[in-house]
Amino acid sequence: MTVFVIGGGAAGMMAAAKAAERGHSVYILEHNKFLGRKLRITGKGRCNMTNSGEVIPNIVSNGRFLYSALSRFSNTDTVEFFENLGVPTKVERGGRVFPQSDKAEDVVSAFTAYLKRLNVKKFQIDVKDVATRDGIAVGVRTKDGKAYRADAVIIATGGVSYPQTGSTGDGYKMAKKLGHTIVAPRPSLVPLVSDDLFCREMQGLTLKNVVLRADEGGKEVFSEMGEMLFTHFGISGPLTLSASCHIGNPADTDVIIDLKPALTEEALEARIERDFREFAKKDFINSLGLLLPNKMIEPVVRLSGIEPHKKTAQISNVEKRQLCQLLKNFKVKIRDFAPIEQAIITRGGVSIKEINPKTMESKLVKGVYFAGEVIDVDAYTGGYNLQIAFSTGAVAGESV
Repeated sequence: MTVFVIGGGAAGMMAAAKAAERGHSVYILEHNKFLGRKLRITGKGRCNMTNSGEVIPNIVSNGRFLYSALSRFSNTDTVEFFENLGVPTKVERGGRVFPQSDKAEDVVSAFTAYLKRLNVKKFQIDVKDVATRDGIAVGVRTKDGKAYRADAVIIATGGVSYPQTGSTGDGYKMAKKLGHTIVAPRPSLVPLVSDDLFCREMQGLTLKNVVLRADEGGKEVFSEMGEMLFTHFGISGPLTLSASCHIGNPADTDVIIDLKPALTEEALEARIERDFREFAKKDFINSLGLLLPNKMIEPVVRLSGIEPHKKTAQISNVEKRQLCQLLKNFKVKIRDFAPIEQAIITRGGVSIKEINPKTMESKLVKGVYFAGEVIDVDAYTGGYNLQIAFSTGAVAGESV
């Protein structure tokens, strides 16, 4: 049986491997020169391949649809798969699983070597659409007008995030031509845009062990401790990316940062009082070095409303409480999501209502299967999205 896998990313490579293990003749059709281009940059080049914790609670969109796939090919199966390929793994903070070498390239190299042993062929081809006859897939047509016959086609083209890696939304067009509904793509795990001047002033500053809360329309939709980053356009970093998954209307959202979550307001006020006594003869702006990173001092002074060159000994109790409130509730007004091209993953895609969750086969066209980010499923950061890719890819490949 001849199987075409359109897309050579994480989902496509896994689908190809599992189909080839069953004895099929498998061809990966990929418009990039090399396989696994996006996989090579995941986890900042370290490849956060999965998570050792529970996966389902960390699915943002359509977790129920993934029950079967994740039970058939779990996070444990992912670790075992790669360790059998000679890629030992390790578990880090938050259950994140990485290769021991900290090199995504090792994951891709082991994967491509395995595909070669399975006699999976890779061709650099731009696929235009899936050819069908009487509601059954019979092959593909390329953008240069050529046609190739196959008995089954697995669409694993990714979303539209990181288009430089080859994710250009072609899979949505193919699925739509087959009659599938496409849930409008939008960014997920994406930085947030703010017009607040202090974001630009503090660009490059990373805050660790802070609590970030997102309030949308006055209602808390996210709160978590971790790490975040100020940028020239707003905020980014792990906490920001996770928060973005919970935000529906960014223009109606405030991000509130507790810069000192380990201290109660009373304890922080006492800390400020001690610092001010120690630096009693200093100007206010020169007295915050023990309390804040350097890049944050001028913005905080400005936002506090306290005159910068006022001696700390002259600062009133009311002003100290205002400073304390600012440090416990540092507000960033959000205007928008960053462009989808900057998102780690895409939310939306082929509607799950038209895919069999037990096989990943289209309910509309026999012999067409879907895997990975092209489907309307996504999860939080931490290795969960790669696990979705591997699980859906494995099920699609095994079901052909």
